Amino acid sequence: MEKKLFVGNLPYTMTDMDLEQTFAEYGSVESAVVIRDRETGRSRGFGFVEMASSEEAEAAQKALDGTAVDGRPLRVNEAHPREPRQRRSDFDRW
Repeated sequence: MEKKLFVGNLPYTMTDMDLEQTFAEYGSVESAVVIRDRETGRSRGFGFVEMASSEEAEAAQKALDGTAVDGRPLRVNEAHPREPRQRRSDFDRW
């Protein structure tokens, strides 16, 4: 079963491939994505990694959480489903 990890405090120079290579040492990486700003395309400093199994994800989390990459200590946690945003009506703005 795949397990998704949240990876925070990424260096702004890190690419999807760099993120994948960082986690590949601990198992099979299904996907690795650095989240980018829509307007500028610049990294927002966090991303998500999907590992092939829970055991591999747990090993990667234990090994990489707090590890410095380009002087920035990574924060690796289990990803949680995104909360649905509540839509605001036009009347809420006034």
